[in-house]
Amino acid sequence: MAIQTSAKQSSAPGATIDIPIQGMSCASCVGRVEKAIRAVDGVDAANVNLATERAHVSFRPGVTNVGPLAEAIRNAGYEPVADTIDLKISGMTCASCVGRVEKALKAVPGVLDATVNLATERASVRALGGSTMGGALIAAVERTGYEAEPARSGAEQTDRERAAREAELSSLRRSVILAAVATLPLLVFEMGSHLFEDVHHFLAGNFGDGTIRMLSFLLATLVQFGPGLRFYVKGWPALVRGAPDMNSLVMLGTTAAYGYSVVSTFAPRLLPEGTDYTYYEAGAVIVTLILLGRWFEARAKGRTSEAIRRLMTLQAKTARILRDGQEIDVGVEAVRPGDVVVVRPGDKVPVDGEVIEGASYVDESMITGEPVPAQKAVGAWVVGGTINKTGAFRFRATKVGADTLLAQIVRTVEEAQGSKLPIQAIVDRVTTWFVPAVIGVAALTFLAWLAFGPSPALTYALINAVAVLIIACPCAMGLATPTSIMVGTGKAAEMGVLFRRGEALQALKDANIVALDKTGTLTKGRPELTDIAVAPGFAEADVLRLVAAVETRSEHPVAEAIVAAARQRGVDLPPPGGFEAEPGFGVRAEVEGHRVIVGADRLMRRIGVDITAFGDVSSRLADDGKTPLYAAVDGRLAAVIAVADPIKATTPAAIEALHRVGARVVMVTGDNRRTADAIARQLGIDEVVAEVLPTDKADVVKRLQADGAARVAFVGDGINDAPALAQADVGLAIGTGTDIAIESADVVLMSGDLRNVPNAIALSQATIRNIKQNLFWAFGYNVVLIPVAAGALYPVFGILMSPIFAGLAMAFSSVSVLTNALRLRRFVPPLPAGDTTSRTVPARLAPAE
Repeated sequence: MAIQTSAKQSSAPGATIDIPIQGMSCASCVGRVEKAIRAVDGVDAANVNLATERAHVSFRPGVTNVGPLAEAIRNAGYEPVADTIDLKISGMTCASCVGRVEKALKAVPGVLDATVNLATERASVRALGGSTMGGALIAAVERTGYEAEPARSGAEQTDRERAAREAELSSLRRSVILAAVATLPLLVFEMGSHLFEDVHHFLAGNFGDGTIRMLSFLLATLVQFGPGLRFYVKGWPALVRGAPDMNSLVMLGTTAAYGYSVVSTFAPRLLPEGTDYTYYEAGAVIVTLILLGRWFEARAKGRTSEAIRRLMTLQAKTARILRDGQEIDVGVEAVRPGDVVVVRPGDKVPVDGEVIEGASYVDESMITGEPVPAQKAVGAWVVGGTINKTGAFRFRATKVGADTLLAQIVRTVEEAQGSKLPIQAIVDRVTTWFVPAVIGVAALTFLAWLAFGPSPALTYALINAVAVLIIACPCAMGLATPTSIMVGTGKAAEMGVLFRRGEALQALKDANIVALDKTGTLTKGRPELTDIAVAPGFAEADVLRLVAAVETRSEHPVAEAIVAAARQRGVDLPPPGGFEAEPGFGVRAEVEGHRVIVGADRLMRRIGVDITAFGDVSSRLADDGKTPLYAAVDGRLAAVIAVADPIKATTPAAIEALHRVGARVVMVTGDNRRTADAIARQLGIDEVVAEVLPTDKADVVKRLQADGAARVAFVGDGINDAPALAQADVGLAIGTGTDIAIESADVVLMSGDLRNVPNAIALSQATIRNIKQNLFWAFGYNVVLIPVAAGALYPVFGILMSPIFAGLAMAFSSVSVLTNALRLRRFVPPLPAGDTTSRTVPARLAPAE
């Protein structure tokens, strides 16, 4: 879908857009779509072209909201195409900047929604025909005073961001050094003279007050319009537009102190008698401290995205491929689907593909968390970024570039890091009026002190108004949520937990019911032979040999489990003859002259074989959740065999950990009640919902959600789990499961280790707790200290806040928020994870729309 609109059209009244529409097939479709569009309030005209599948829509002056338009097209039975555009935004410094950029983006015709993240410096815009709207969106951002460019994914973007961050750090470091060198003498001139009488006499006697003032003017000017020029470059245009930001506050505060001092130096007669003081050091120290705070802030922000950088370092730089029968080394970006890639011992697998020759063991721990290298042979799937061990193999590249699993993981983490949690809503509401309100408070402070303050009232009014402007910190509010999200989702990725939707990071902490699918989630997902008991006169090895020989002709999972067990024991299996299968009963065949029948108890009864001898054994097996089968050889009962889907070794610890975090555990399965209850008893599961049809699992989740206080997390891995995953408050897919399940989930557990469920819940709780700490500090800091800066304590305690201290406190607030967020990097999951039973990797893991 393409919206063709220029930057000029985007802001002008009566804008027009072109909206591609899917699903139209005839002239009557065109008529219905045109009628639906023209009925939308604000639409001036609409023309739909069936050949181009586009609707050309003209709006009335001042109308830009296309949300009702998209809804009208859908209600008519057609689909307007919405794309997502990611932009890299430069120049934002506080939460007020975020609000202005979002407002500008949402005003562009065609935009459905826009989200801006201060920590990642990115904007995610969902628009009708968004892929062609880049120019209009960038122009809208630039009109607000910021810079924008299309965001790139992968190593290129990582390198560009690292270079930009290093350049910013270098520039800030130079500015801090220059400002500090120039400010230090000012502190000696001003503060030293006030605090130490000898210093005052030395300076006055050797240089004179006039010389000291002139030298202070020169040093302060150097700081104000050298390192401090950046505040004017950003703050003045924002102030002129009527949308002041943090730069505007610093600019106003330092300019007030500097300007007053200049008047006091060169035209003292313009000031009331006895008020010709200078505050050069105040403005210079404020600039120095705020720049120092920004330097620390930039360093800390760089560390919040280390998880992405570490993921990107897993990508191989080169690949060895076969071209015209020759092995050649090429850049990994040159590998194409279908290329044959050669992997030698110790090599990093460059892209995703399927092994076509050779065998080896591959370390996949960085992707799945699996500590034991996975065996790879012909037909196995290999993943780019994993490390080959001792063997050599060749594989055919199937997914390259942005389609590889590693690239998709990076994209998923980036999407989650750039998202906004519901808790951010309160911040957005406050920051829209915060900076203008601070300027208003500063003006009222100035007037109040000028009218009611002690002599010299003008001096007190200036100092306190400047302190109010300087101490306000929208930066801390803007960084409180996104920095914690960045660090938390990055830490989750290192643990093998991918949050595909950022909202799940907040929702998961409230999950008080964890519903789990059984097969493939609690269990390994494949039956295994667990027991064999033989009747008198039969040898176990002989019976297993005969039974497994018969089952070689069956495709039933139970048959495969019996055959696999026999082969693991090194049993030679003779070919069976006269094979017959009876669905729901069992199988029979001739093996080396013996008539062998294997099946359920009902089959034995039908052929007249008495199974009462194994009554106690069968009851015990059934109570353990195992399925008993019987074998008859030449009409005699030979053995009872138990096949079961074994519980994963890590499942008991996971269930116990879920109970420790206060969750009620519910098992949802299609198994019969007796088997399900047996497994539940073994694991200590609180509730069992058995004999559930695949289509009914979502209904079970709805029933669990019926209690308004219930927050349900559903964990599954199969196609039939997809509706339940989508219905749950949070859906967690086992990463070794099907692509459909993964696509329906909010969270993906990259390995089959269920212990990452309580780990993910614990991380969610830690992240939201961290966000609340940040927000408490950010809001509490401003609520408490702005009144103090205005002089609220002076009438009772005689305490006033120096603008210098205000600058120090403001710088400290942002750095403290970032430092607290970085503590999440030290999060230790309650359980070690890394399931050695999981050997496969999902072929597709794309970010959620």
